[in-house]
Amino acid sequence: MPVIDFHIHVTLPKEYAPWFLEWLRPILEGDPAKELRRVLQTPQAMLEYLDDQGIDYAVCLAETNPLVTGVSTNERVAEFCSYSPRLIPFANINPYIVADLASELERCVEMGHRGLKLYPSYQHFYPNNHRLYPLYAKAQDMKIPVMFHTGTSTFPGARIKYSDPLVLDDVAVDFPELTLIMAHSGRGFWYDRAFSLARMHAHIYLEITGLPPKKLPLYFPDLEKLADKVIFGSDWPAVTNIAGNIAAIRSLPFADETKEKILGLNAAQVLGLTPC
Repeated sequence: MPVIDFHIHVTLPKEYAPWFLEWLRPILEGDPAKELRRVLQTPQAMLEYLDDQGIDYAVCLAETNPLVTGVSTNERVAEFCSYSPRLIPFANINPYIVADLASELERCVEMGHRGLKLYPSYQHFYPNNHRLYPLYAKAQDMKIPVMFHTGTSTFPGARIKYSDPLVLDDVAVDFPELTLIMAHSGRGFWYDRAFSLARMHAHIYLEITGLPPKKLPLYFPDLEKLADKVIFGSDWPAVTNIAGNIAAIRSLPFADETKEKILGLNAAQVLGLTPC
C-alpha cells in the first residue's frame, strides 16, 4: 500500500513572508529557517525526510501568495521535483497576476506539473468566478486535477468568505469531468457542505490536511460511505509529525481497506500513479 502525502509546501525560508517564519517557530521548535533549509536543501534531503516519516510520494505545492504567505514559483518547484518521481509538483496560478490562465496551465504542465493548487482565501477570488472558467476548461481537457483551499485560515490577509466549498458546486456542474479536491475539507464551518459535495459529485474529493485524524469520525460520521473520496495530506511544515498522523489514521475504527484508500490508493488514482 503506498502512502501519499497530498499536501506538502516546499517554500524556502527566503520565499516566505517574515511573519510566517515567526509563526512556524513554536512548531519547528527553534529556528524555523534552519529546519526548512535542512529538509529542503536538496531533493535528496527531502526524500530522506519522507522516508523517515513513512511516505512514498509527496505532492509538492507552489504558491504565489504575496498578500499572505509568500511566493514559491512554479519554475522552482518543478525543478525541485524533477529529481525523483516520488516528488509530484502542483502549480499555482494567481488570477490577479496571470492574464492568460489556460496558456499558463499548459506552460506549467510542460515544465512537469501534475496538478494545480488554488488559494482563493489568500488570493481573494471566488472559485466560481467565470474569469477562471478557461483555466478549468483547460484542466478538464488535459485531465489535470485542481485542488482548492477550503475552510478557515487564521493567517493575516486571508479572507475566509472565498473558501466556502459550496461555490465548487458551480464548478463541478459546469465541468463534470474535472477532478476537484477540497483541501482541508471545509475545515471549521463547512464540514457538512464538503461531505455533501463529495457525495453528490463523482469527481470531487475530500482532502483531510490539517484535521486531527482522531476527530475524523466526529467531523464526518458517515466517512466510510465515501471511502473512495478521501485523501490524506499533512500540510508540512505546519505539521511535522506526519508519521504520527499516519499511525492515527491506521488506528481509526474503519475497515483496513478504507484506511488504505485514505492513505494512498485514492490519491494514486487521482494522480494516475502506478505505485512502486
